[in-house]
Amino acid sequence: MANQQGTGQSTQQDAKQKMITGSAWMTAGSITSRILGAIYVIPWVAWFGVYSNQANATYAQGYNIYNMFITIATAGIPSAISKMVAHYNGLNQVQMSRKLYRAGIAVALVSGVICAAIMMLGAPLFARGDKNVIPVIRSLSWAILLIPWMSITRGYLQGYNWMAPSAMSQFVEQLFRVIYMLSATYLIMKVGSGNWVHAVTQSTFAAFIGAIGSVAILGWSYLRHMGDMQQMEAESVPLESDVSAFRLIFNIVYQAIPFIIIESGITIFQLVDQYTFEPMMHAVGHFTHYQVDVLYALFSFNANKLYMIIISLAAAMAVTAIPLLAEARVKDDVPGMRDQISNILMLFYFVMVPASLGLSSLAQPIYTVFYRYDPAGVTMLKFASFISITLGLYTVAAAMMQGISENMKMMKYLIVGLIIKAILQFPMIWLFKGIGPLLATGLSMSVINYLILHSFNDEFRLPFHEMAKDTNQILLFSLIMYAVTTAFVMVTNLFFSPYGRFSAVVTMVVGAFIGVAIYTYLSLKSHLADRLLGARVGIIREKLHIR
Repeated sequence: MANQQGTGQSTQQDAKQKMITGSAWMTAGSITSRILGAIYVIPWVAWFGVYSNQANATYAQGYNIYNMFITIATAGIPSAISKMVAHYNGLNQVQMSRKLYRAGIAVALVSGVICAAIMMLGAPLFARGDKNVIPVIRSLSWAILLIPWMSITRGYLQGYNWMAPSAMSQFVEQLFRVIYMLSATYLIMKVGSGNWVHAVTQSTFAAFIGAIGSVAILGWSYLRHMGDMQQMEAESVPLESDVSAFRLIFNIVYQAIPFIIIESGITIFQLVDQYTFEPMMHAVGHFTHYQVDVLYALFSFNANKLYMIIISLAAAMAVTAIPLLAEARVKDDVPGMRDQISNILMLFYFVMVPASLGLSSLAQPIYTVFYRYDPAGVTMLKFASFISITLGLYTVAAAMMQGISENMKMMKYLIVGLIIKAILQFPMIWLFKGIGPLLATGLSMSVINYLILHSFNDEFRLPFHEMAKDTNQILLFSLIMYAVTTAFVMVTNLFFSPYGRFSAVVTMVVGAFIGVAIYTYLSLKSHLADRLLGARVGIIREKLHIR
């Protein structure tokens, strides 16, 4: 009996370690690519000059359509493949995993071509006739040709819990993209014609250039792991019967359809904003097209670019969660699933809450560095920082629902959230103008998150009483950090101009260091970090002489 208990504890520790290691890789890849995707904004906005807000709004509208088509083109297959590969590997049927990958590639290549053609031909419809947005959508359609293969290969390798290739490919993809878009923008705006629409179009075409870099890294990683996969296949259980490619494709698509809707949840909310914000703003006041564009740019591009860095932390955990939970589900390991869900939630709180509060406390210098000082933009970013917690929790919680095969229930919750969003959208815009769409999204996402957590508790009886102490400590330490960094920014503004970019850089860097130092010290001193990240954190505490 003791031996069985020891084995169970060892399995739980292994799963937790996989979660932490996988999340570390995915977080590193996601956060570095997001940081790159935010840093480029500094010179990019400066080169656009007076056209920057119009460029940001046009860029955001094109990318919202693009993000939706990425999800459709890949048909949710990367997450489905990741889940199904983990499922069959858990049954020691590695040959089936290889067949799934080959079938998934066939589906994705076809869907990529179809979706790219629809984007190219349907651009005027999606842009609502806006001549500035049409070329942007068409330039993004080229990337759709490569992204399905890229995404499926990432999902396949993640199914083996090999997270490093995905992290590396994300970074390279963003690096190639940023280099091309900055080069093209500089040449057009500073050397060439100065046509801001052409510059935005080349900036979005950079997604295709980035995809080429990512494909190269994933191809190299696949070949590098080929030997390991062949060995696992040789040691696996032989297939009892030859499953047809058609049946595999049908199963993949059947599994993937819920993923399409669930994974595009945030994008769907952004599309609701894109197509309703302008008419609703005209309905509640006499705003010009330019004024609406500026307000739309503030929350859909400017703030979005910065708070999505934080949400990328949640996305990294979400990607790691699906195969681990799928493996536990196939073994009907209820205690394992309960432990995984509670571990993922606590890891999410540990990272996301302080990151969101930290972004809010440093909103003024951060916004000034990336764009230029703008009281409306700073207010928008502060508010969006808190809303990002609900978006991040949705990302993680929805992934866990998929991991335990509760796709239909998750779709119902998303539909409930979208109905609430539709009901709240107009009154929120009427009352709060530019902040309205963010508030409507935050309230809707909060309802979805409540329904998901309630469902988890019903099925697994989550140990909320055990999680309460750690959750309260996370919130307390985050609020202390928030108060100190906010006070630091206020004091700094008494001595240095908040309008200057150089002083904003100094305030941002020093403030971030203070915030991280406070939260790290309190987490180590209380042993909170040990409980959530593992015993190896104790080594860091020893080196820092924190008892």
